[in-house]
Amino acid sequence: MVYVIKKDGTKEEFNVEKIVRAVNKSASRILYHFTEEEISFICKFAQDKAMSLGQEVISIQDMHNIVEGALEKVNPSVAKSYRDYRNYKKDFIHMMDEVYTKSQSIRYIGDKSNANTDSALVATKRSLIFNELNKELYRKFFMNRNELQACKDGYIYIHDQSARLDTMNCCLFDVANVLKGGFEMGNVWYNEPKTLDTAFDVMGDIILSTAAQQYGGFTVPEADKILEPYAEKSYVKYQEEFRKFADPSWEGVEERAEQYAMAKVRRDFDQGWQGIEYKLNTVGSSRGDYPFVTVTLGLGTGRFAKMASISLLNVHKEGQGRPGNKKPVLFPKIVFLFDKKIHGPGGACEDVFEAGIACSARTMYPDWLSMSGKGYISSMYQRYGKVISPMGCRAFLSPWYERGGMYPADENDVPVFTGRFNIGAVSLHLPMILAKSRAENRDFYEVLDYYLEMIRNLHIRTYDYLGEMRASTNPLGYCEGGFYGGHLKPTDKIKPILRPMTASFGITALNELQELYNGKSIAEDGAFALDVMEYINKKVTDYKEKDGILYAIYGTPAESLCGLQVEQFRKKYGIVENVSDRPYVSNSFHCHVTEELTPIQKQDLEGRFWELCNGGKIQYVRYPIDYNVDAIKSLIYRAMDLGYYEGVNLSLAYCDDCGHQELEMDVCPVCGSRNLTKIDRMNGYLSYSRVHGDTRLNAAKMAEIADRVSM
Repeated sequence: MVYVIKKDGTKEEFNVEKIVRAVNKSASRILYHFTEEEISFICKFAQDKAMSLGQEVISIQDMHNIVEGALEKVNPSVAKSYRDYRNYKKDFIHMMDEVYTKSQSIRYIGDKSNANTDSALVATKRSLIFNELNKELYRKFFMNRNELQACKDGYIYIHDQSARLDTMNCCLFDVANVLKGGFEMGNVWYNEPKTLDTAFDVMGDIILSTAAQQYGGFTVPEADKILEPYAEKSYVKYQEEFRKFADPSWEGVEERAEQYAMAKVRRDFDQGWQGIEYKLNTVGSSRGDYPFVTVTLGLGTGRFAKMASISLLNVHKEGQGRPGNKKPVLFPKIVFLFDKKIHGPGGACEDVFEAGIACSARTMYPDWLSMSGKGYISSMYQRYGKVISPMGCRAFLSPWYERGGMYPADENDVPVFTGRFNIGAVSLHLPMILAKSRAENRDFYEVLDYYLEMIRNLHIRTYDYLGEMRASTNPLGYCEGGFYGGHLKPTDKIKPILRPMTASFGITALNELQELYNGKSIAEDGAFALDVMEYINKKVTDYKEKDGILYAIYGTPAESLCGLQVEQFRKKYGIVENVSDRPYVSNSFHCHVTEELTPIQKQDLEGRFWELCNGGKIQYVRYPIDYNVDAIKSLIYRAMDLGYYEGVNLSLAYCDDCGHQELEMDVCPVCGSRNLTKIDRMNGYLSYSRVHGDTRLNAAKMAEIADRVSM
C-alpha cells in the first residue's frame, strides 16, 4: 500500500481516480479530451512510477512530478495546463498584484491606450480593470512560454488579449437580414419596421446591442440600401395621410401629396441620422467604450437611397452641439463607396458625390473606397457586383464563395462578404526581428519564419477555442442572421460558421524596417520592405492552403502600440537613428509622417504596398490647404482611379467658448480661449486630440501628430 502526503501534512491512500479527475480538468482548460487509451496510459504510468520508488509514502510534490511526466508523453499542452494550475497560488499572487497596481492607475490616473474610451467614467474604469484581469488570464492559461517571451520582448503583439477568447473582432454585420421579417432581441420580439423612423430606432438598438458583444469595429455595409425600402413605406404612408385630410376640391392634390410625403421622408432621414450620431457618441457600450461603428454608402441610385446618403453627409457636415457652436462627431465613421460610372460627371449619383466632397472638406469624413479603380477590392465589385466594405477603420475580408469556399466552385459561384467577421489579429514587429537576426548572426527570413509560425499556431488555437462558444453569446449575430450562416440555436456551438471568417497577420513599422536595413526610409528606397512583404504574402498563402483558414495580411493601425514598440526595441537593441530615436514607430506601410512629400508622391509611394496588405489597409494624405474643395476633389479622383481606400486628412479645431473654427488652431484668434476641441486622424479613424483641455490620445500618438508634415 502506498500513501500520499498532502500539502497540509495529512496522509491519504494512493487513488488513481484522483489523477484521472485532475488530468481531465487540465485537459478541459485547453479544450482537449483524452481517449480511453490515453487515460489508461497515464494511470499505468503513474502507478508503475509510484511503485518503482519503493516507498510507503510519497510527497504530493513527487506525485505531481509523476503525473506531469505522464502528461508530457501524452500531450505536452495538457502538461503545461497541469503545471500552470499546479503553481497557481504562487503565480496568482503575482498576477493579482499586477492587476491591482494597474487598477489603481486606472482609477486615479486614467488610461489612454484606446482613444474610444473615456477613462474618467466609472463604467469605463470598471471595464478597463476587468480587461486587465482577463488579459492576465489569457497570458496565464492560453499562451505558451515562447509566445509569452515573444510578446514580452516585443517581436509579436497579440491584439485585444482581454477579449479575444470571449468573442470575435471586426465584422460586416448583416443588419438588413436581421430586420427582415422581424427578430428577437433580449427575449423581446421586434417586428420588422413599417416606417423609416422606426427603422432608424431599431437599427440603433441593434448596433448598440451587438457592437457590445465584440471587441472590434462594427460596420453597417451599404446603409443607404438597407434604409431605402423603409423610406418607401413611409412615403406611401405620408401620401395616404395627406389625402385623408386633403379637401377633394383642391387643385393638384396628388402633386401636393407628393411634396408633403417627400418632405416628411427627408425630415425622417435627417432626424434619424442625427439620432444615430447622438446614440453612438454619447452612450458607452457595456465593454466601456463608445462603439466603433462604420457605415458605408453611396451606391444606391434610387431616390430614397440617394436621399439616405445625402442626408447623412449633410447632417455630419453640420455637426452636433449648441447653435453657433457645432462640431462634427466621431461616430459613425462614414465610408463613401465610389463608382466612377455613377458618381463621375453626369452620373446618376453625381449629386451624392458632391455632398460627400463637401462633407470631407469640412470634417475629413467620409473616407473614400474605390469600386471602379484597380486592384482586389475594385475587382470584386466589377466582376461580381459585391462590395467589400471595411470592417472598422481598415480591415478587409478575403473572398469566400457561396459554394466553393476559399475558391469558386465554378464560373457561376459568387463571393459573400456581408455577415462575415475577423477572429483577431497578431502583429509582427519587423525592425525587432531584423535586429534579432543581426544580433544572433542568423538569416533574417529564418527568424521571421519562427514568428510567422508562432502567429499561425495562435490563430489555429483561437479558431478551436472560439468554436466551442455557444450561439447564445451573440444571439443577433449567431441566431438572428447578423452573421453569415447565423441561424443557429442558442445552445449550438458556433464552430460550423467559423470557416468563412478571417484571421490577421499584422505588420507595423515597415518604414523603420527599411531604415534599419540600410539607413533609408521607404520614401527613399523601400526595396527591402517590398521583398519582406512579398515573402510574408507567399508564406501566409501557403499557411492558408495547408490549414484551410482564411489568413489575411493587415497593415496594423498602431495606436498605443506605436509607443510600446519603441520602448521594447530600445530595451533590447538601444536607440538607433530613425528607428527608435522618436517616441513612436510608423503605422503599417505608411511613409514617415515627417517626410516632405506632396500628396501625389505619398499616394504613389504607398501604392507599392497596396496589394500586399489586402487584409487591412488605408491610404491618406495631409491636405496643406484651407478647406479647398477643388484640391480635395482632384486628389480623391486620383485615389479612386488607383483603387485606393482614401482618407482626407486635416487638423480640425473648434473653440468651445465662442464657436470659431479653423485648421491648426491652438489659441482661438477671436476670443483668446484655449478651451478648444481638436480632431485629428488617429490612423484609419478620427479622434479627439484635445477636448476640454485634455486628450484621449497617448503621449506617443500625440508626439506623432505634432511631427506630421505629410500625414
